[in-house]
Amino acid sequence: MSDDLAHLKSLRDCVRWGASRFNEAGLCFGHGTDNALDEALLLVLHAVHLDHDLPGDFLDSRVTPAERDTIVGLLRRRIDERIPAAYLTQRARFAGEWYHVNEHVLVPRSPLAELIERRFEPWADPGSITRVLDLCTGSGCIAIASAHALPDARVDATELSEPAAAVARRNVREHGVGQRVTLLAGDLYGPVGAERYDLILGNPPYVSEAEMRSCRPSTGASPRWGWRQGRTGSTWCGASSPAPGAT
Repeated sequence: MSDDLAHLKSLRDCVRWGASRFNEAGLCFGHGTDNALDEALLLVLHAVHLDHDLPGDFLDSRVTPAERDTIVGLLRRRIDERIPAAYLTQRARFAGEWYHVNEHVLVPRSPLAELIERRFEPWADPGSITRVLDLCTGSGCIAIASAHALPDARVDATELSEPAAAVARRNVREHGVGQRVTLLAGDLYGPVGAERYDLILGNPPYVSEAEMRSCRPSTGASPRWGWRQGRTGSTWCGASSPAPGAT
């Protein structure tokens, strides 16, 4: 072990070292965190099997040599492989809850989270929402969070990719909402037929081909079909008008 690493005695030391190395390497963020310090903290706590919400004083806890090696290895993977922390840990937070993620889904970070946490007020009366549709559900986080926010509503969620749908099924099971969230295989409104909905949500692909070519390396860890949407980034709009019977 180098003398530099031998000085990493506590969790706080490891977080600071990781954040400094991330900035030194010019990493970009945005897959669940927006800065080097939060990214390093997430990875350090994951490496030692501690919850992200633990009291701050615990960061002064000493690490064992084996734990330090694990932490440093994970931090170095973030630098060398340019894989965002959420994919390294396979966990991401959305609307106050943790979800399983992997390379088959985008990391949850939609601004819809704030709207869901407000139960869609003031744009809708939550008491009148009984049927919700989530298009391009990916990990299922929007559908599941909506079910949490609207306990009297039933939610349908469509997904074209089977590997992504497998992630969504796992999250539905782990969040215990299988009685109210139904996953449907297919593109956009294709699987819903003539069903009617009080609320339709979606976070479909939206990045143009030119923008994809200029993306940072860490973006490559995400499924490109989850981002790329034709020449302008809005190709899906022509196909996303509500199906007959959807409101």
